[in-house]
Amino acid sequence: MILSRINESHYWLKNAHIPVCLLDQTQFVAKTREGLSNVDLEIRLGIIQQVIKHTETKPDIPFIDLEKKIIFPGFVDIHTHLDKGHLWERSPNLEGTFDSALKTIVKDVEKYYQADDVYRRMEFGLKCSYAHGTVALRTHLDAFGTQGDIAFEVFQSLQKEWQDKINLQAVCLVSLDYFQTAEGVKLADKMAAVGTVLGGFAPNHQDLDNQLDRIFQLAKERCLDLDFHVDENGDQNSNSLRKVAEAALRNQFTGSIICGHCCSLAVQPLEIVQQTLALVKEANIGIISLPMCNLFLQDRQQNRTPLWRGITRVHELKEAGIPVTFASDNCRDPFFGFGDHDGLEVLSQSVKIAHLDTPYGDWCSSVTKTPAELMNLPNLGKIETGLVADLIIFKARYFSELFSRPQSDRIIIRNGKQIEIHLPEYSELDDLVQVQLN
Repeated sequence: MILSRINESHYWLKNAHIPVCLLDQTQFVAKTREGLSNVDLEIRLGIIQQVIKHTETKPDIPFIDLEKKIIFPGFVDIHTHLDKGHLWERSPNLEGTFDSALKTIVKDVEKYYQADDVYRRMEFGLKCSYAHGTVALRTHLDAFGTQGDIAFEVFQSLQKEWQDKINLQAVCLVSLDYFQTAEGVKLADKMAAVGTVLGGFAPNHQDLDNQLDRIFQLAKERCLDLDFHVDENGDQNSNSLRKVAEAALRNQFTGSIICGHCCSLAVQPLEIVQQTLALVKEANIGIISLPMCNLFLQDRQQNRTPLWRGITRVHELKEAGIPVTFASDNCRDPFFGFGDHDGLEVLSQSVKIAHLDTPYGDWCSSVTKTPAELMNLPNLGKIETGLVADLIIFKARYFSELFSRPQSDRIIIRNGKQIEIHLPEYSELDDLVQVQLN
């Protein structure tokens, strides 16, 4: 799909379809049963000057009739693991289980983990994200000891190099007992120096309350937000999400809290779920569902068809007024053998896995506006007057068209100008993976 005049300094995009939830809803209403509004956008010097209801009037400056093609703002990918990405060929998880993924990644780190290797794989992931239209991304980084030192050194280099392309955030990823050690306190200090978020995975065990109180204390002392991995399993007795909510209330924590995965919520009795959701709502916790990775890992047993999808109760969470987002998670590593850091693939797969259609409602906010708000990036993930024109134009006119094809011919607009899309070739990493393949 080629559009002329897309590189003009002042032009109109006319006759576009934009989800009304991504617009200023005081001015626009849905014009289709799918929640799309028919609008015109004026863009000047990279800034959205006007967003108005579509008219047949032809402006006296260059314009493009999009013929109802869908426009999204740039994607916001709130949960990724760039440091693990793109090593499947050298370290495949042939059993496909969560436990084997953990063992495989440990072996890979022991054998290959060094700055150049991590830099090139992380940069590869960013190239994919950028080409697909991502404007902001948060990555978890394994942060134990020397491994963490390497990961954060590489991250800070990439954050500086990519600052004009993608807003990058980092979260440390360690088990919560690590913060009860002197090394854990140093890690909290490092996070205060390099970012704003403290994180970890919260396994369900008898000392979890004490470990949570400790990380909440460290976060409060350093004015850090929190981002947890919780309940990534199908055990109905796993209740770390509930424990996080109780700890937040117990510690009177006022910062942002995000919990990712929350898979066990889907296999728990409804009464227990409702109790947990009430606490999550009271504690003001945002939820990230990672449906592609968890579909890959959860309920996997040899020679047996999986009986559940691994996704959390996204409909019930949303109905309770809790922010729900979807994200890429792992890409082409032992935890998920596929993926390309594409926000559209995440949304499209989520729609099909979690039945987010009929109606679509405002679910497209879950990969744009809502994660931007949870990442404290209020000017991203939406299309409004005065904001930078970071947009994605799809050839599709309706959601069924959007989710039926990969939309590889999408147009990416950054600062009002069309960029050339170049997905990196997998061969760029051949010398990193050939070590194992030979």
